[in-house]
Amino acid sequence: MNYIGSKHKLSSFIFETVTETCGNDLHNKTFCDLFAGTGIVGRNFKPHVKQIIANDVEYYSFVLNRNYIGNHIVFNYEGFINELNLLKGEKGFIFQNYSEGGKAGRNYFTTENGQKIDAVRIEIEKWKESSKITEDQYFFLLASLLESADKVANTASVYGAYLKHIKKSAAKTMIIQPAMTKKDLFSKVLPFQKNQIFQKDANQLIKEIKGDILYLDPPYNARQYGANYHLLNTIAKYDTFVPKGKTGLRDYYKSDWCKTGEVLKSFEELIENAQFQYIFLSYNNEGLMSQKEVQAVMERFGKYTLKTKKYQRFKADKTENRNHKATATFEYLHILEKS
Repeated sequence: MNYIGSKHKLSSFIFETVTETCGNDLHNKTFCDLFAGTGIVGRNFKPHVKQIIANDVEYYSFVLNRNYIGNHIVFNYEGFINELNLLKGEKGFIFQNYSEGGKAGRNYFTTENGQKIDAVRIEIEKWKESSKITEDQYFFLLASLLESADKVANTASVYGAYLKHIKKSAAKTMIIQPAMTKKDLFSKVLPFQKNQIFQKDANQLIKEIKGDILYLDPPYNARQYGANYHLLNTIAKYDTFVPKGKTGLRDYYKSDWCKTGEVLKSFEELIENAQFQYIFLSYNNEGLMSQKEVQAVMERFGKYTLKTKKYQRFKADKTENRNHKATATFEYLHILEKS
């Protein structure tokens, strides 16, 4: 998925920095990804550690992490995927409220894809209720739907708005693809690994967990993820509500990490409550907290070091229309060895 703040391009940098700091042998370590997003960082560490704790307050993220981090048992999925791809479309909630031909006229999806999303989502729920599929399979299929729908969304990468005209990629017929990593998700069976997946406020969960390595990738700015990815939450939950405004927003969680007057307080509380020896914070040079502010907090609790990496900025719009003219940004990886 093309995701704001994704650490896909930085995953090797993060892994190398963690192993340099904590040692190459992580097999006895518990690794926590507290703001997991699509789970890229946790997936990278999964084959190397004793346990992964993955958390994100958004439900679509919980679904993705429940699949990619929570699942590790081999099962046959081809038959389920084929059945879903053969379904005829239904004029359900997504079609009516978020598709080209729906009553609301919101062009997030074509008429065909909106109806197909409804049909697939309804069928997955039927299979769950009739016990045709296990809980593991349920989240695997939900994750597959989310990723496949995202590929044909008629947006500029986020769901804060839809495009007026259907773009080329959105005009393609949605095909459900299995939510697997490039290296087969279940090729390395880890029967000993009892991973934990949460959907909680990070500052609350940190009081309930402990481990060895804590990785933090909180929001950097005022953009709320619940608004930017509201439609993925709606597909995942498939609940009924009255969409608000032109873009069809649902009620969404508003994080203090996206608020200028609250973020530093939230950060201080989290670091103080963290029961982890090593803490790594991904942040960039345009975040709400400055590098010096982060350093001042971390130095109160132990040994602080900093790594930096230059990389290309995430682009969700056309270059000439962008508010930020810089094409690159600097990623900070703040490191704390807690004393």
